[in-house]
Amino acid sequence: MKLFTFLFALTTVLFTSCNGSDPQPGADDTTREAIKPISYSVIATYPHDTSSFTEGLLFYKGELFESTGEKGESKLIKTDLKTGKPLKSIAIGDKYFGEGIVIINDTVYMLTYQDEVGLLYDVKDFKKIGEFKFASKEGWGMTTDGKRIIASDGTSNLYYYEPGSFKLLQQQTITEAGSLVFNINELEYIDGFIYANQWQTPYILKIDPAKGEVAGKIDLSAITEAVKAKYPFALDLNGIAFEPSTKKIYITGKNWPELYEIQLGQ
Repeated sequence: MKLFTFLFALTTVLFTSCNGSDPQPGADDTTREAIKPISYSVIATYPHDTSSFTEGLLFYKGELFESTGEKGESKLIKTDLKTGKPLKSIAIGDKYFGEGIVIINDTVYMLTYQDEVGLLYDVKDFKKIGEFKFASKEGWGMTTDGKRIIASDGTSNLYYYEPGSFKLLQQQTITEAGSLVFNINELEYIDGFIYANQWQTPYILKIDPAKGEVAGKIDLSAITEAVKAKYPFALDLNGIAFEPSTKKIYITGKNWPELYEIQLGQ
């Protein structure tokens, strides 16, 4: 999945390094601030369905929802947190590769990968109620700040949309210590910050949307290595869910056997 985007980003980084130039001309190394590492602890571990190629993860009205990818296998799922079993599930059809989700006013918005179309479902019965178009060429992750829908496309950009109409309101480029961020993936909005999985890395980035900058980084290498040692078919870290009523944060990954409640340090 998304191999072309990754190779393009890697080629860009290598070209820049070989030429000794800054990805953002004019940026002064002396003015850059080091990105703050954010510690974490694992509070609890729950089962996760290893058949789920996780693309989106969120809580809505106290219930856990997940979207999965791969053509012919993509689903929208309501999951029991404690057992990892699906309480409700619907396949989105063989045509689409499912991506991130967000839920606003009982409507599920679901991105697809490269079809440039989003899908709308009623959260109560998972009945499909429509489709929508989005501005980027690819769909990756989604979240909401309560007023706008925020989406990623695997680049350094975030896209802000109006719920309902899905009208593009703003496009924002995200940087880390003066350089463009790459592979921004699944998103979660927590207490004024956007937390983002960075595809094909063990990192979750804490993004300050007011500045368009990475304000902190969570290194989940220990969890990802332990998961892959336990289940060799586990793939990338992907999936961040925040439960507003309990203030708890949960993370998982594609085809992971477990989902983790974590607590972040300062």
